[in-house]
Amino acid sequence: MDKLQAMTTFVRVVQAQSFSKAAATLALPRSSVTTTIKQLEALLGTPLLRRTTRSLSLTEAGARYYAACQAILAQIAEAEHALAADAQTPRGRVRVDMPGAIGRALVVPRLREFEARYPDIELVLGLNDRPLDLVHEGIDCAIHSGALADSTLVARPLGRLSWLTCASPLYLARFGEPDSVAALAAHRVVNYLSNASGRPLDWRFRVDGEDVALALPGRYAVNETEAYLHCGLEGLGLIQLSELAAGIYLRSGRLREVLAQARCAPVPIAIVYPQARATAAVKTFVEWVITIARQDLPA
Repeated sequence: MDKLQAMTTFVRVVQAQSFSKAAATLALPRSSVTTTIKQLEALLGTPLLRRTTRSLSLTEAGARYYAACQAILAQIAEAEHALAADAQTPRGRVRVDMPGAIGRALVVPRLREFEARYPDIELVLGLNDRPLDLVHEGIDCAIHSGALADSTLVARPLGRLSWLTCASPLYLARFGEPDSVAALAAHRVVNYLSNASGRPLDWRFRVDGEDVALALPGRYAVNETEAYLHCGLEGLGLIQLSELAAGIYLRSGRLREVLAQARCAPVPIAIVYPQARATAAVKTFVEWVITIARQDLPA
């Protein structure tokens, strides 16, 4: 027996003072209503209604149970109403993680816009490059670049990221500009350490139509994007980072792209989330990120 349906049926019978009228409001046969009340009384082990040919009345136990049912059904209705209201006006906390460079270049500059449109959503932003387990760490959604390993996550594409090899004018004035990937052997590089393995990431290029991954020795290695960027700006060596992160410095002249002819193929970028955490607020944030990404990232 469906207890919630039985409670609803019982309340309707009391309010209508009739099995037939209650059945009509519930769009059920009268026999089904009668059977439900009998099963409910059997389950509770006490009569709830006094029945005569002309009237219905509550027993003492029935009166107490009727009041409890009304309170329970009212709480359920209130909860459903609140959820419906949230769907119309999303509210609540959204915890989102993303690579620091993407967060600083794509999301943080637009947060005032998001706040103006969705004042009832609180954002908790994690900007880092470490591997994440969204489900176990309680993260609602994340921006992810590259191939997605966890197929259980919902993934919404945002576009593609191009990776550039860059240097500061200070470095180029001192060491010159490499004219080929092979020429990198005579240059200084700053390596980026993987937060997963602790080892330097490969440098990636496209040479003669083929993707090439190289391990290049360097005097410096860092594991945080902002520090890595500043090593490049200070002329400590060549760096390789996304066009999104490098864009403002390329436009200002503080960085220059080198080996443009050897750019590797762009990598996909997506916003991902566990289906179980897809609240109205999370979905709203996801759709907003998709909208702003279309303005800044190539499809």
